[in-house]
Amino acid sequence: MAQGSVKRSFTGPLSGLKVVEIGSIGPGPFCAMLLADLGADVIRVDRAVGAGLVGPNADFRAELLHRGRRSLAVDLKHPEGAEVVLSLVEDADVLIEGFRPGVAERLGIGPDDCAARNPGLIYGRMTGFGQDGPLAQHVGHDINYVALSGSLSMIGRQGQPPTPPLSLIGDFGGGGMVLALGVLSALFERQRSGLGQVIDAAMVEGAALLATPFFGFAQTGVWNGERGTNLVDGGAPYYDAYETADGKWLAVGAMEPHFYADLVALLDLPDDLPDQNDRSQWPQMKKIFADAVRGRTLADWLDAAEGLTPCIAPVLDVAEAPAHPHNVARGTFVEVDGLVQPAPAPRFSRTAAAVDRRPPAPGEHTTEILTDWGIASGRVADWLRSGAVREAAAAT
Repeated sequence: MAQGSVKRSFTGPLSGLKVVEIGSIGPGPFCAMLLADLGADVIRVDRAVGAGLVGPNADFRAELLHRGRRSLAVDLKHPEGAEVVLSLVEDADVLIEGFRPGVAERLGIGPDDCAARNPGLIYGRMTGFGQDGPLAQHVGHDINYVALSGSLSMIGRQGQPPTPPLSLIGDFGGGGMVLALGVLSALFERQRSGLGQVIDAAMVEGAALLATPFFGFAQTGVWNGERGTNLVDGGAPYYDAYETADGKWLAVGAMEPHFYADLVALLDLPDDLPDQNDRSQWPQMKKIFADAVRGRTLADWLDAAEGLTPCIAPVLDVAEAPAHPHNVARGTFVEVDGLVQPAPAPRFSRTAAAVDRRPPAPGEHTTEILTDWGIASGRVADWLRSGAVREAAAAT
């Protein structure tokens, strides 16, 4: 790994890894967040002019996807902009970008440009459709990529349109998580070859990968093509969420016969219920389950379930989940500078991961980063004067 890494206030398993993240939205930042959570020194290259956020949040200091790293504001269209990035690349292990195919090359920071400065660099490319193919230059967002992957067709209630699964499948699971796996795999291979390589991560392919078992089910006759009629898509009465008497929701997942028996006992259902897996009776059974759950409050059901194994859980909202006793005991959520957020995962026995800083404003650490990464002070001053880089106070 590159030498001279900036010391972190914690030691994670990726401590010593140096990453340059070219600022983007969605999956790229999520990948960078994962690496930063685990101890990597991730430098986010934000726009020197016109930096903005896509989505409901307009405050960079509250954009949790940007947590754990420092920000450098660079004008990539400035004659010296590419040189700033390439100077960082010389001492980096990884670069992550999320441009449409060809844009990084036009800016002068494509894979060949970077490899000329650092043959061992792992160059991670994150797109929706991939670097080539008929749709490579098309624009889109999570829902478009998940739709093309086949995954979206399987998500939703019976008789209802496909349901967008937040941005969990395309952006984060099939995008950023898969790219992070690719980066770590390439780093492992580099130990043998000494060479870097380019990772082509496409959200369409990552979303399809996440749905692998369901593609298998669909070809074996055990999965119906109609949404909301199968085992784990809300079709089974014993695998769904039901409203309680106080307007809250109880999630049940009692698939195995012994868990199902406990669920039936908990709900005090009649002995003459249809067979658990008689799909023709599932609509009728779902009504029976819904009527039963609606008869008591959520707290009553959780109390009554003590000593049984009915596979139930409360459906907690984003304010309730951090306060649940189990999540508190495990430290599943942390608070950093007043922002409650999921803690890094997974856990490591020796090299604990942690969040050590709140999300940065664009350009907040420009001079600090360049100095820490070995750029001569005179060169930094020249870039600041020319506008190739900017400090936070000058960035918009």
